[in-house]
Amino acid sequence: MDEKARQEAFMSALVTEHFVLQTGANATVSEAGTRASLYLVALSSSLVAMGFAAQSREVFVPFVATILPAVFLLGLFTVVRLVDAAIEYNYFLTGMARIRGYYRTLTPEAADYFAAEGGRWPEARKTPALRLGTFIAFITTIASMVAFINSIVAGAGVTLLAGDLLGGGQTRTAIGFGVAAVILLMAAFLAYQRWRYSTY
Repeated sequence: MDEKARQEAFMSALVTEHFVLQTGANATVSEAGTRASLYLVALSSSLVAMGFAAQSREVFVPFVATILPAVFLLGLFTVVRLVDAAIEYNYFLTGMARIRGYYRTLTPEAADYFAAEGGRWPEARKTPALRLGTFIAFITTIASMVAFINSIVAGAGVTLLAGDLLGGGQTRTAIGFGVAAVILLMAAFLAYQRWRYSTY
């Protein structure tokens, strides 16, 4: 194979790889949306069912004791996968940036059309997600939003359990336990998410 044919084959492979990376990036975004929607639909359906079950304490208590842990576990699995999907998305962006870097070297004009400043992260020096700082970027991911809702589900479960164990006169204490559970779970999730991002 001569040099021209080799170069043509390389460019064909490079363009194909670029397309595959774009497709993979789109798939991770689609998966994240689908998983978040699945969790929210499950939660909404559970809340509606709890509303019907609330008419009878004999039915409500065991129903809630079954549903809330199941929804919480679904949320936990969803959050873990959402973090993984976001990391995979960043892998795809890194691969596309590497290919765009090669495109810039093809001709003098290519340096303008494929300039790093016009690309996305990690080529561009500034990314919109970090405009307000890394903390805001971490708490506004899809995974963080689902984790927050899931933490509230757990907090509600803890409040109901504490209220049942402490008795009717200890409502504020039971709510305090629930709020503490929400805060602890969100702190744990944010630490997990930051750790996962730091390891890739």
